[in-house]
Amino acid sequence: MATRLPSAPPILPGLAYIRPLGSGGFADVFLYEQDMPRRNVAVKVMPSDVRDPDLRRMFNAEADVLAHLSAHPAIVTVYQAGISADGRPYIVMEYCPDSLAQRYRLERIPVDEVLAIGVRMAGALESAHRAGLVHRDVKPSNILITTFGTPVLADFGISSSLMPKGTDEVLAMSVPWSAPEVISEQTAGSVASEVWSLGATVYSLLAGHSPFERRERGQNTKELLRRRIAKATYTEIPRADVPASLQAALATAMHRDPARRQPSARAFAEALRAVQTELGLSATPLEVPGEEWSPSSAPVDFADTSLRGPARSRIEREGTRKRRASTGVSGLARDEDTDFSAPSRAKGRALPWVIGSVAVVVATTGAVVATLFVTGVL
Repeated sequence: MATRLPSAPPILPGLAYIRPLGSGGFADVFLYEQDMPRRNVAVKVMPSDVRDPDLRRMFNAEADVLAHLSAHPAIVTVYQAGISADGRPYIVMEYCPDSLAQRYRLERIPVDEVLAIGVRMAGALESAHRAGLVHRDVKPSNILITTFGTPVLADFGISSSLMPKGTDEVLAMSVPWSAPEVISEQTAGSVASEVWSLGATVYSLLAGHSPFERRERGQNTKELLRRRIAKATYTEIPRADVPASLQAALATAMHRDPARRQPSARAFAEALRAVQTELGLSATPLEVPGEEWSPSSAPVDFADTSLRGPARSRIEREGTRKRRASTGVSGLARDEDTDFSAPSRAKGRALPWVIGSVAVVVATTGAVVATLFVTGVL
């Protein structure tokens, strides 16, 4: 398949283009500087030549899912979404300068760091599942690193609802980290398959390669990977610093039978936290919402293929609105004074403090005149 060339960066109100960040199957990502508040942001844009309604549906779903979940500390934050002047949908997100896409292949990541990443990602997935959503594409490259060095889960472009599906659902997968039941197209995504993918991701970070990869040339085609995953025979990670308890937790998460895996992302996180305790490490906080939590926005419509969002970010102002005579803090102070004593507010009636002052003056004058009369001066 020929590689798609990245599209041109769109002109967006309040954002100044800096450079490209990357291109995927159906979107390009660019780095922009936001004018107010001033910060760098990542802007994900559909290419101008994309008219496929399924891709528009996926793009809309990603924006809406992130709106539901991005308050979670381990999920990338979305700031806004809209349509560019040339008609392309875009999402403005938190800029994360790095990811785990290649790091695990280039260096030996410490066990304690991998455990912490696994617990954080499990908390993110558990939160998504409680909102009735599955990610469907958990893998190292979708774990981004923020400017503070914190891992966050990203790319919800092929996420979907946990509700029963129709037969017209788009099936998408990243084969090396997909569960056997996804490979065989028995399901497009479930809690059990998410546990598998997270287990396979943690495995990859520790092993330096995906679970069913082989080092021999020509042994890692999609078809060969599919066959190995279908058999799902767990191979232990050849690292002396990976304890048996961690090997067992990963073997359970990646069991061929979905019913024999940890029953939830939270349960997988608890298994990793138990390993942390065993190793004398501080257990990573498991950040999941309480039972009473529910997203504040409306449910995600995964069938929406419309072009949604404003084409420009500009507020129309009324032409008859009165302008301030001055600007700055002093101008605001004078406006506050005017609000209290503006003539227009006192029209047709005297203000109470004015009436009180006149009464005091009249009473004082009367007392002085009476005193002068008694003493014979008047």
